[in-house]
Amino acid sequence: MWNRRQDRPRPVGCGVEELRRRRREREAALRKARREQQLVSKRLLRDDTPEEAESGCVDLILGEAEIQQFLWLAQRGTEEKEREGALASLRRGLQRPETQQTFIRLEGSIRTLVGLLTSNQALLQLEAARCLHELSHSEQSAVAEACLPATTYLLTYLSGHSSDFIELCLYTLGNLIVESEAVRMQLLPQGIVPALSACIQSPHQTVLEALGYALSQLLQAKEAPEKIIPSILGSTLPQHMLQLLQPGPKLNPGVAVEFAWCLHYIICSQVNNALLITHGALSTLGLLLLDLAGAVQRSEDAGLELLVCPVLRCLSNLLTEPAVDAVGGQMELRDERVVASLFILLQFLLQKQPSLLPEGLWLLNNLTANSPSFCTSLLSLDLIEPLLQLLPVSNVVSILVLTVLCNVAEKGPAYCWHLWPGPLLSSLLDTLAFSDTEVVGQSLELLQLLFLYRPEIAQAFLQQSGLQALKRHEEEAQLQDRVHALQQTALHG
Repeated sequence: MWNRRQDRPRPVGCGVEELRRRRREREAALRKARREQQLVSKRLLRDDTPEEAESGCVDLILGEAEIQQFLWLAQRGTEEKEREGALASLRRGLQRPETQQTFIRLEGSIRTLVGLLTSNQALLQLEAARCLHELSHSEQSAVAEACLPATTYLLTYLSGHSSDFIELCLYTLGNLIVESEAVRMQLLPQGIVPALSACIQSPHQTVLEALGYALSQLLQAKEAPEKIIPSILGSTLPQHMLQLLQPGPKLNPGVAVEFAWCLHYIICSQVNNALLITHGALSTLGLLLLDLAGAVQRSEDAGLELLVCPVLRCLSNLLTEPAVDAVGGQMELRDERVVASLFILLQFLLQKQPSLLPEGLWLLNNLTANSPSFCTSLLSLDLIEPLLQLLPVSNVVSILVLTVLCNVAEKGPAYCWHLWPGPLLSSLLDTLAFSDTEVVGQSLELLQLLFLYRPEIAQAFLQQSGLQALKRHEEEAQLQDRVHALQQTALHG
């Protein structure tokens, strides 16, 4: 509470529960903002033949006459090599946006290309697919929608035998999905979910990585929570995704990154996270977290941050679900190794990519918010000082660090006994010098909890010129009530 004296005005409802409520409201807003962050993108597969590379072929802008000539040759050329060469030339031209626009305006061009895609000659079929792939990479939705007649064939070919061809079809579908709702709405009744469910059982890692990309684009569609994710959750895809995230010698980093993001988008939709929890998502992700920390310790950390980020987000968001307690999900993570591993990853991110530190601290916050055992782990592993060392990184990091410390302090006097003596009080005095009102406000909340449960900390605060540190915030509208309440608590208890 901000002021326990009865003879002075005080803010209403500022006890421990009120402090907790305020933090949860801020966290809810942060969760919403983080859920809205997406990674919509397109990918381009270009694997020029050795002959093309040696000749230094340049992608030229093609006019209508040239496009018509290449399509005619591809259809009616007398030799197979001539037909393939015509499509290869067309493919290089389609790398230019101007050629793409001319191509889709040309009557019958897409129909001809789709006809070539269904050819019984494998190399001709492959070149036609490559042309469609170039079109799929366009930033113009009209180009993507022009490719609609090809989608049913692209889906059919996912059950083929050539892993390279399946990979190309998947990336093309993924690109088309990004650009057009019309494409997505056509793919659903055509059976994209069953097709992807069958594809995920492929033994080829390149296919699985391409599948993860296509699925992630589908999951990020604005209509996904209502029209797409329920079908995916009703399929075998979630179970297979979790299997592909199981740590061990078979774990492929590229595949794991793609499906970790897929899982993140499903979790953020909040369609049925209880189902994921019953499938063992918390356990799988917790073990993967331990495995990632082990990789850091073994210095096998090349590109590790690409996987760390979605894994941290998935765990953080799942822990906020009511179903976690209902199915005993917290028990699956009740292991101090999780906390130790998380700190290994925090140190790794501090060195490699500090911008991802909030992801790890968000998870630590959600672990400690309602769990005395995780707070105990923080204390028993002597992790308070390493946590305090993160305070100078940024205001966002400072707020999360202070929130975690509030989680520990609000558990009661026994926990506060372990927080002081130590560097905590001097660190809090330093944060009171910050200009950011949220950081200062969080520091005031933590100090209030500490003074409530350990009055002797208030005495130490006074001896270290704490009142002077508070004075600079007395006139700040957002802080003045709390500053006044803390002054009174420090002086009079």
